[in-house]
Amino acid sequence: MASNKTNQNTINIKNRKATFDYEIIETFTTGIVLTGTEIKSIRQGKCGLTDAYCMVINREVWVKNMYIAEYSYGSYNNHTTHRDRKLLLNRKEIRRIARDTQQPGIAIVPLRLFINERGLAKLVIALARGKRQYDKRQSIKEREDKRTIDRMFKH
Repeated sequence: MASNKTNQNTINIKNRKATFDYEIIETFTTGIVLTGTEIKSIRQGKCGLTDAYCMVINREVWVKNMYIAEYSYGSYNNHTTHRDRKLLLNRKEIRRIARDTQQPGIAIVPLRLFINERGLAKLVIALARGKRQYDKRQSIKEREDKRTIDRMFKH
């Protein structure tokens, strides 16, 4: 049983594209409403956040286009891979997110999906502002400069 817990904590799916395309303003950790076969696929690490985005609909936050592979041992009641999934936030956080997304250029982006110590799937979402092309070039330059400095000090 203990080995199963340590295996669950190793699930950490990141959306690397989000930190490159967006400037992160604020993050929230949320729960997700999932079916049984979805959580089993997540525990196997078969999911992705690359094209996922979030929306506020009727005072609820939903993640759309998040990929969770069909569970290999699932039967006729297996889930669909790209269905909309409800996020669990408190009312105050939802109001704040809804207010901030009314501003032009602000989006809700999923950053990371993980399994916490209690075995529950959690999604880290962020209020983010899209970067312009020159901001992306600046990020690449900073990353390359850091890499060359690290190389110089290691040798």
